[in-house]
Amino acid sequence: MTALRIDGTAMAQSLIAEVRDKANRLGRPPGLAVILVGDDPASHVYVRSKLKRAAEVGFENRIARFSTDVTEAEILSQVAAFNAAADIDGILVQLPLPDQVNTLRVMAAIDPDKDVDGLHALNAGKVSQGGVNALTPCTPLGCMMLIKSVAPDLTGMNAVVLGSSNIVGKPMAALLLAERATVTVAHIHTRDTPFLCRGADILVTAVGKPELVRADWVKPRAIVIDVGINRVATADGGSRLVGDVAFDEVSKVAGAITPVPGGVGPMTIACLMLNTLMAAQARQGVTTPS
Repeated sequence: MTALRIDGTAMAQSLIAEVRDKANRLGRPPGLAVILVGDDPASHVYVRSKLKRAAEVGFENRIARFSTDVTEAEILSQVAAFNAAADIDGILVQLPLPDQVNTLRVMAAIDPDKDVDGLHALNAGKVSQGGVNALTPCTPLGCMMLIKSVAPDLTGMNAVVLGSSNIVGKPMAALLLAERATVTVAHIHTRDTPFLCRGADILVTAVGKPELVRADWVKPRAIVIDVGINRVATADGGSRLVGDVAFDEVSKVAGAITPVPGGVGPMTIACLMLNTLMAAQARQGVTTPS
């Protein structure tokens, strides 16, 4: 048996087309603002990818760049300016921020209605309560779409989430609970994690450890969603991207699995576009999806 390969790239393209169509019907283009601090190459790649996709769907983009010695007050001032800007519907602060800046204070300063990353406490609360039309963290939202593409009804299924971060693990668990799954969240202090995973009908892993999950961790025909993106060295001196899951061997056991790359990553960016569209619709008085 070989698992169904869940094509996140194709699903993201479909979602992007839907977002572009709906954005074109609004009175003005949605506006997305990004705050980028420092010279981290990965952060710059992520921001370029997000802004490129935003331009493709017809959004107006603005970016505020700061050096690594930026003060917290400067970041908060920029957030306040974007909060007040009438043409900005979504605000994204690219993480991580430098040590002198309190990330939670910055997240809390963003207008919840413009919080397209879904990290403000108000939006997190809405998600935990199963709120409809909440601005949901993009990666868990994308994961849920991928899961439901192969299992539309999750009622009674056992789900295990590896990782308990505010960005992925906790909101992922909340979304699964809202779909009536039975959810276990595992973390660094969890005992016998492989045993827990073997009972999972749905396994979502977001721990950042290359190929941690092996075939003997996975229940036959389980749905495996791999959020991890890890760069590892190759024998020829180069490198390659792998997930948290040993894809080749787990594919022989699982029922469906996301690849890395080409799985969760494209859906994360597509869901950021969806959140920005939703924020723009709400601010322009579009009460039902167009």
